[in-house]
Amino acid sequence: MAESTWQFEYSVETDASLRFAWDYWTNVANWDDAGVEFEIDGPFAPGSRLTSKSPGQQAWHSVIRAVELESAASIELQLDDAVLRFDWRFDELSPRRTRITQRLTLEGENGPAYTDNVVIFESTAPDGMKRLARVLERAEAQSLEAALHKK
Repeated sequence: MAESTWQFEYSVETDASLRFAWDYWTNVANWDDAGVEFEIDGPFAPGSRLTSKSPGQQAWHSVIRAVELESAASIELQLDDAVLRFDWRFDELSPRRTRITQRLTLEGENGPAYTDNVVIFESTAPDGMKRLARVLERAEAQSLEAALHKK
């Protein structure tokens, strides 16, 4: 593995079960990031390509490199002689509580050229992950409520 130019890690805990959190997060249709549209060209599995589009900006293309079912995923954004990697980890703390950790790593020969662009994640990733934790809690509660009403 190449030496990293920049790295950032952040964790949140949510009152959602591991299975629900994982299933919800790996459904790219659920991804919500301030106007960014996400598309996937297949299942959430290694080799599938992700495209993210922000209004008025070029599309970014990423590849899912690794997936450990209900546990972890690694997504890489290929840059010019550099890679920005998003490593996600889901840890069960109890049957109804999950810790989600995201580690971002910039590496590659040209990594330093992108550092000023990626450090924004140090301020945006925590808010996004806190929002994800709240969304997971609400979505699972709604899912459980709907299941109770079907009985």
